[in-house]
Amino acid sequence: MITSSTTKLSDSKQLSSDKVVYLGVINLLENDRLIGAVDVWRSVISKELFCEEKRLGILDIGDKIGMPKIPTDRKWAVAISNVRTGKDKWNLVSLIKSGEATFTDQLDEKIMTVKVEDYTILDKEWWSFLVEKNVNRNIDITKEGNAK
Repeated sequence: MITSSTTKLSDSKQLSSDKVVYLGVINLLENDRLIGAVDVWRSVISKELFCEEKRLGILDIGDKIGMPKIPTDRKWAVAISNVRTGKDKWNLVSLIKSGEATFTDQLDEKIMTVKVEDYTILDKEWWSFLVEKNVNRNIDITKEGNAK
């Protein structure tokens, strides 16, 4: 019994000493013109990522304030529309490994359903890239091959 309470104490100490630090940014470009960015933070101990989107020209505070969490079976990604241009071309989303994923399109608040395989959107209207593989990069989102 002493061992388990010691373990609980050390676990709670570890959690209380955990810090979230700024990791970097992903700049989103369209034909070399900045249209938005994703700020990325990481937990020092758990290595969990937290993201916040920044859209050029949007000064309103977003719906999610603070460090929004996503379920552990999901990863942060940027979903990009193949048909739109400008600041409405992209969405910060969380994706499952495989299956059908849904996200709210920022342009018209419409729920989008897309097929996902290995944390990548497979859809004729949308494509995606993972945040964790593209931190501190400038990504021109006019072509799929520009992201890792």
